[in-house]
Amino acid sequence: MKTKRVAVLGSTGSIGLSTLDVLARHPERYRVTALAAHSNVSRLQEQCLAHRPRYAVVVDAAAGAQLARELRRAGSSTEVLIGEQALSDVAAHDEVDVVMAAIVGAAGLASSLAAARAGKRILLANKEALVMSGPLFMAAVREGGATLIPVDSEHNAIFQCMGADRVAATPGDESGSGALRGCGVRRVLLTASGGPFLRTPLEALREVTPEQACAHPRWVMGRKISVDSATLMNKGLELIEACLLFALPPSQVQVVVHPQSIVHSMVEYVDGSVLAQLGNPDMRTPIAHALGWPERLASGVESLDIVGAARLDFEAPDIERFPCLRLARAAAEAGGAAPAALNACNEVAVAAFLERRLAFLEIAEVIERVMARHRTAPAATLRDVLEADAWARREAQAEVAARAGVFA
Repeated sequence: MKTKRVAVLGSTGSIGLSTLDVLARHPERYRVTALAAHSNVSRLQEQCLAHRPRYAVVVDAAAGAQLARELRRAGSSTEVLIGEQALSDVAAHDEVDVVMAAIVGAAGLASSLAAARAGKRILLANKEALVMSGPLFMAAVREGGATLIPVDSEHNAIFQCMGADRVAATPGDESGSGALRGCGVRRVLLTASGGPFLRTPLEALREVTPEQACAHPRWVMGRKISVDSATLMNKGLELIEACLLFALPPSQVQVVVHPQSIVHSMVEYVDGSVLAQLGNPDMRTPIAHALGWPERLASGVESLDIVGAARLDFEAPDIERFPCLRLARAAAEAGGAAPAALNACNEVAVAAFLERRLAFLEIAEVIERVMARHRTAPAATLRDVLEADAWARREAQAEVAARAGVFA
């Protein structure tokens, strides 16, 4: 069995840590060739000493120089590469077979595209890259002969329920309609935990702090994605991602709140059958599935105690409490560059909230005001995408500045 060489982009985040945990359980199958982070030198140094990759990429120049010094002192032979271009270089490197794309936000777009064009197996955990570039990304996967496997627990569940031949980027399917051709899908049910504020009265949300928003009841995640989960924008981005991955119109993707986070998503077929993927809420399950597919690998996740779980609850999301879900669906329906603009607005607004320059409910307000001014335009090229992203960031930053609200 040939050892697969893996690059983990975003190795110091929660997905990166879980990926390295799964890889360490299968040393005969995988070798870590590259690790990449933005600036977390201490954690990246520990990872380099433990996994001994050939390359370590650090986006921040000062942090990269510090890491190089520390690794030399420790006698490590890992070569440190610095800058955003180095991310793309590693993602497309001849010595890399598998790319875990786990860099959060728009920062992961270029490296994800590079991996697609180079024909890698891409384990996609960065939903923003796909949301931003949409059909461009899927076309790059097809044209590059890459294999795209979603790692988000919901999309990985859909992948398992539908089968690999249903992914819209199947090599050779130039139409991008592979998801629906002959498979009889009626709709996809995308589950959401509801986040920490599922039962919180709307008025009380005005006083929510970053600490409260980041305290997810089921998942351990980074701060940005935790806030997205609290606003349900994360689920909105996942709705857009599902449409792109499986060539589904927004009308065939329904969000369902499922507080237990045991059913990770469902697929309903025209004969009335509903297939669901269940498991404990642990990201090592979809990571292990994506790494091993079409085989199954041990992930280290405990078996699901279905009797102990006792009950599975489902309900419709409250759009009044979670307007970000409505805004995301509107962007999915508009298409073109609208999802890129939506993602950019959200990144700016969430960052302002985490810096206490914006109240929790103002996140959606900023996004809505900017998107109301956005004029739908095609996203035929990467330049179109980046221009929409830049415009929305400027507009959102102006909205945040105009509010000038500081809350504690």
